[in-house]
Amino acid sequence: GFSTAAAITSVSGRGVGMDVVRTNIDQIGGTIDIKSVAGEGSSVTIKIPLTLAIVSALIVEAAGDRFAIPQLSVVELVRARANSEHRIERIKDTAVLRLRNKLLPLIHLKKLLKIDDGAASDPENGFIVVTQVGSQTFGIVVDGVFHTEEIVVKPMSTKLRHIDMFSGNTILGDGAVIMIIDPNGIAKALGAAGSSAHDMGDENGAHHIGSGEQTTSLLVFRAGSSQPKAVPLGLVTRLEELPADKIEFSNGRYMVQYREQLMPLVAMEGVTIASQGAQPILVFADDGRSMGLVVDEIIDIVEERLNIEVGGSSSGILGSAVIKGQATEVIDVGHFLPMAFADWFTRKEMKPSMHSQSVLLVDDSAFFRNMLAPVLKAAGYRVRTAPTAQEGLAALRAQSFDVILTDIEMPDMNGFEFAEVIRSDNNLAATPIIGLSALVSPAAIERGRQAGFHDYVAKFDRPGLIAALKEQTAGAAGASELSRAAA
Repeated sequence: GFSTAAAITSVSGRGVGMDVVRTNIDQIGGTIDIKSVAGEGSSVTIKIPLTLAIVSALIVEAAGDRFAIPQLSVVELVRARANSEHRIERIKDTAVLRLRNKLLPLIHLKKLLKIDDGAASDPENGFIVVTQVGSQTFGIVVDGVFHTEEIVVKPMSTKLRHIDMFSGNTILGDGAVIMIIDPNGIAKALGAAGSSAHDMGDENGAHHIGSGEQTTSLLVFRAGSSQPKAVPLGLVTRLEELPADKIEFSNGRYMVQYREQLMPLVAMEGVTIASQGAQPILVFADDGRSMGLVVDEIIDIVEERLNIEVGGSSSGILGSAVIKGQATEVIDVGHFLPMAFADWFTRKEMKPSMHSQSVLLVDDSAFFRNMLAPVLKAAGYRVRTAPTAQEGLAALRAQSFDVILTDIEMPDMNGFEFAEVIRSDNNLAATPIIGLSALVSPAAIERGRQAGFHDYVAKFDRPGLIAALKEQTAGAAGASELSRAAA
């Protein structure tokens, strides 16, 4: 009785083929509902009893018991071992896994289900089921992984339905009854379900959208004094504890052989590199280069609003902010990177994030966006970031900005083309544009003038960038002095 044919004939709606589907669904106690709206389309809803739902599941072991995890939520499996690329690290009392520049929270399944009998878990080894629920990614540590299996989901007993950790149970081929883990319940236990707006990805740390201020993941540590220090977690590639005997002194500086490369070590003021035992290191890496920042102690990872209330009075410190109820110094990573490699900024076309009067930063490099954010926040700016020129244009048409900062070298549409598109739009033409590039030459400045740039600043010239922002946001009339950038 239902047809999608453009013209109705005597055989329309006979359901040749589809009537078989309906008959079989009726036989197993299911239903089919059809909703059709003229001019909009149709939706077909098929309902079958839960006891007949078949899903693909990963069979795992925890504390001697087997459990099933729906494979739909499983992203990948990681075998964590000591001294391997994937290993379980500990921040204070919290286990974490650094996986491809993402820091994943971990939870031991047997501890979560309280079947570990209080036994201590091996902090260095384990099978980790990387699981995704919505925008949240986390790792479930299990004792063993068996195989994947198609299982028939049986509903939970009414006496057990209040337990969030389980979505049902099933009977395996050997006759064993096992519980099916509900990844949503695991996420809720981790406290991840309520923080879907705060993705732990590479760019979650430092931008402000609309009127609500977003929190930033911060790594808190001690270095040179008892006062805590912090750095945006998005900048940190890895947390290491290197044996002191692996640290070498060469060419007047400390370094270590790290992943088949020599990694320079930079110590903050007051920090002494350990001569024995283990030395905590914060590793910053970008474009094939790594730098190790030597610290005294890694304390914790926290989610806080990064509000720098007091400006820094010494080099390497952006200022002080209240983090977890304690005055904490926020370090300027950009101060330490050139200590490892003098050309760290000049060798790449990239850039960080920001916070000011109302600034749109367009740069295809997540590293530079994350690094500039604290610098511009400390200068008092409110910032929105965009990884491509197209997303920048979408942001400009959604809200107004006082200044636009754009990288020059970007895929698809470079900074000059981006500026020309803005200038051709009557609604955006009056917004000042500042170009950012590692190469500032007279030819590039002239090209920027033709594209409509109000200023042109070298990426590594952070004082020059702040000065240019102040000049443009102060409402200076007309195009500003490109000649100053040339000088």
